[in-house]
Amino acid sequence: MKRRNVLKSLSILPFTGALAARASSKNILTEVAAAPKRDLFEELGVTPVINASVTMTFLSGSLMLPEVLEAINSTAHDFANMYELQDKVGGKIAEMLNVEAAMVTSGAACAMLLGTAACITGTDAEKIKMLPNLPGPRPEVIMQKSHRYLFDQAISTTGAKIMEVEGADEMAKAINSNTVMALFFNAAEKSSITHQDFLKVAKAKKIPTFLDAAADVPPVENLFKFQKMGFDLVTFSGGKMMRGPQSAGLLFGRKDLITAARLNHSPHEAPIGRPMKVNKEEMFGMYAALKSYLERDHKKEWADWLQRTKTIGAKLETLPSVKTKTVVDPGPANAFPSLFASWDKAKIGTSPREVVKALKDGTPSIVANDKGDSLVIGVVLLRPDQIDVVAGRVKEILQKAVIA
Repeated sequence: MKRRNVLKSLSILPFTGALAARASSKNILTEVAAAPKRDLFEELGVTPVINASVTMTFLSGSLMLPEVLEAINSTAHDFANMYELQDKVGGKIAEMLNVEAAMVTSGAACAMLLGTAACITGTDAEKIKMLPNLPGPRPEVIMQKSHRYLFDQAISTTGAKIMEVEGADEMAKAINSNTVMALFFNAAEKSSITHQDFLKVAKAKKIPTFLDAAADVPPVENLFKFQKMGFDLVTFSGGKMMRGPQSAGLLFGRKDLITAARLNHSPHEAPIGRPMKVNKEEMFGMYAALKSYLERDHKKEWADWLQRTKTIGAKLETLPSVKTKTVVDPGPANAFPSLFASWDKAKIGTSPREVVKALKDGTPSIVANDKGDSLVIGVVLLRPDQIDVVAGRVKEILQKAVIA
């Protein structure tokens, strides 16, 4: 083919390519709709689980909302420039949260790593390239001793050293020229320094502050509360009660730090965050999840959760000696209602722990918890059609243990 003809054919590619793409997408969607439903759980021998507990990573987080699935499916048929997409999604999320800047990460743990990396490297290309093996003294991150937890490994992955402190005075003394950040674990059971004093000390020393609030919605107000307090960086998990993709999270706060965090992340080719990439569908899905969460009628949702506990409780209380009560976890993590059930073992010869095992081993497999002398049934992650299923299975197990 002559060069002239090649150029001529190229000139019509955008038009014909668009038509072909639309036709192809249409054909694919038609074929998918017409194809018989495929049960991959059965095909792979994976047991479907009903989550009558809380959001846990090993249980695949939460179930994505229909609008999140629609966002994922509707964007899967075209390519996108990931730099542009993170720009646009981050910009919209920042608008929704009233912050300077935001980005989608591969979960809150990734956000912790990227936030720490940002505080270490800034926008210095050489530092970004060398992390976590920077020459000289190790960067230091301040944490309260009572705030140490499994996920702070994300901090040390950057090469940073965690410096434990107790009390505001000790925190102030611990800050030195190697200090790059101060981390506050919001769900810690005890704190030797309040949020306000933590911020006061850090700001006086001009040290960036990071708040890990991964599982701390509801209430929805928490999405705004901590950045208003003055924390420079905040992270929330996207795959918990916001019901976005499990592998997505939010990192938001100061624009300069978010810019640095993005430079430490994919699609840049060699930074420490490259292995923690977020695909385009997850970015669209996280945007849709946050938008839906902010627009949700939270009072109505709470009332629905309370009704679920009443529905299940009423069925269980038909058994001898069974008593139930609705308990709201004080939070800040998992701050929502659950049903606590207890009974007289002289009348029902089984323990809450044995019931938990029977639920897990039964069909369907149901994950619940026990606490002391009570069976704890989580209701917030149940599909509507699973409420009666859970109530029926628990009642069946207890009924078999009734002592005549």
